[in-house]
Amino acid sequence: MNSYDDLREAIRTHAFVTSVSGAQIIKNEAGTSSPWLFDFRALLLQPKWLDRYAEIFWEKYASRYPFQVCAMESAGISLVAAIVMKSVERGTPVNGFFIRKSRKRQGLMKQIEGIVTDEPVIMVDDLINSGSTFNKMLKILDEEKRRVSDIFALLAFRDMSAYEFATTRNIHVDALFTLKDFGLPLLPAESAAIPKESFETLWHFQAKDPSFHFVVQKSAPVIDERHVYFGTDSGTFYALNQSDGSIVWTFETKKHPEGKGIFSSPALCNDTVFFGAYDGNVYALEAKTGKVRWTYSKADWIGSSPSVAPDLGLVFIGLEFGLFRKRGGIAALDLKTGKEMWSARTSEQTHGSPLYIKEEDLVVIGSNDGIAYAYDAKKGGALWRYTTEGDIKTTFAYDAKRRTVLFGSMDGKLYALSAHDGTPIFAFETGAGIYSIPLVVEDTVYVASLDKTIYAIDLETGSRRASFDTNGRIFASPILAEGSIWIGSNDGRLYELESKTLKLKSFFQTTERIVNRIAYNPKTKRFFIPTVANELYCLLPKPL
Repeated sequence: MNSYDDLREAIRTHAFVTSVSGAQIIKNEAGTSSPWLFDFRALLLQPKWLDRYAEIFWEKYASRYPFQVCAMESAGISLVAAIVMKSVERGTPVNGFFIRKSRKRQGLMKQIEGIVTDEPVIMVDDLINSGSTFNKMLKILDEEKRRVSDIFALLAFRDMSAYEFATTRNIHVDALFTLKDFGLPLLPAESAAIPKESFETLWHFQAKDPSFHFVVQKSAPVIDERHVYFGTDSGTFYALNQSDGSIVWTFETKKHPEGKGIFSSPALCNDTVFFGAYDGNVYALEAKTGKVRWTYSKADWIGSSPSVAPDLGLVFIGLEFGLFRKRGGIAALDLKTGKEMWSARTSEQTHGSPLYIKEEDLVVIGSNDGIAYAYDAKKGGALWRYTTEGDIKTTFAYDAKRRTVLFGSMDGKLYALSAHDGTPIFAFETGAGIYSIPLVVEDTVYVASLDKTIYAIDLETGSRRASFDTNGRIFASPILAEGSIWIGSNDGRLYELESKTLKLKSFFQTTERIVNRIAYNPKTKRFFIPTVANELYCLLPKPL
């Protein structure tokens, strides 16, 4: 038996697991089961087989020397280490490094661990399915201006022709084995799971001093006809030209906690942009120039995003306070002057954002006390409240047809309540907390969860119509554009999904987490993609 046959038999015996054997195999945090998987860690942490892998690698790639090797954590770390150690034994030392799935949130907050040299890079992993792991590594190495020559996996799920994202760049893709070697059919080469680079990056903007350690919703971009507006961790608020990403104007907020400048997503109304900041102020700025029209300064911190009621001449926003007996609340401010027209208090800090519902003369908001509050929008009187079992971190949606308000809680449930009196209609349970803002489209509500899944839920029955799993927790919120659902994930990808089935149509890979709702200009067909690193990508779909 040669070394390849020996390793294949070891994979079959130690790593190939099926449900027939009695193993319970769950493929995602939503609890979906799978009939089989390959548990390579059970094999490749054994010294015999790890050494065998390294020997085979050098048989294949010795002629390419010099090079360096790279992998994504965590399965690939042992593979890189084995190749590097074998290189010393052979007298042909190579450099190795690995890429984190997500940037480290403390210390140096690195994405790449190790030193990257100038040699060509061979990327390795235990398996290649859709190729999305390798695709993300390519994006990160592109930013480092490093050339990738080869991709090498132990096991391929598809024919090599499937991986056009690499082969079109003259990157050679190879694998020791395929699913056929283990009695399984290859997955289709033409599949929506394969990365499709169907966007052109028109420009990319990077703001200064991002806070990588805060992984929550931050300041999402909003647009008018010409400009895009958003705030940053450093406390700078930007207005950029949509055409080229150039800065139109900036505004600096006042002293704030380190790394928490502006998490509030702005709102636009009457040529004014409104937002809150962690310096405790609400700002109204002239949209064309950034000139201050008014400031409201009664809170200690504001992470909430404003909701505007033009017909009432009011803007609503959540408040946070440091006093033990004064923790949170909501304020209704005059649109023109910033004068407080009414306010109410909550027992915990209110990071959640209000939603004004004109049809109901209602404003609703959630708080860290887990309570959804409804107030008379004009006068501020409390109308009803509903208690959940977790903090309510973001804002609500409204279903006008059924007169229902919908919101997620960190208890993992999407709640649907009567807008009239707060009576519960249904509660849809996900696998983790919900930061995402629901999106109502006709008879369906879309919402994402920290269980890495976006759900399409029937508004009549509260039952699941479809779902789609990403490779990262989802803080971002979905939008509808060009007939598709669009949402970002902590895996750094923007997904375009079919609205009915949530099947993948295309995606765009960034190097950082996408934690906010994107913006879209239907006139120019441009998408504006924010990341946790205070970046903004302007994308244009490529012609089919």
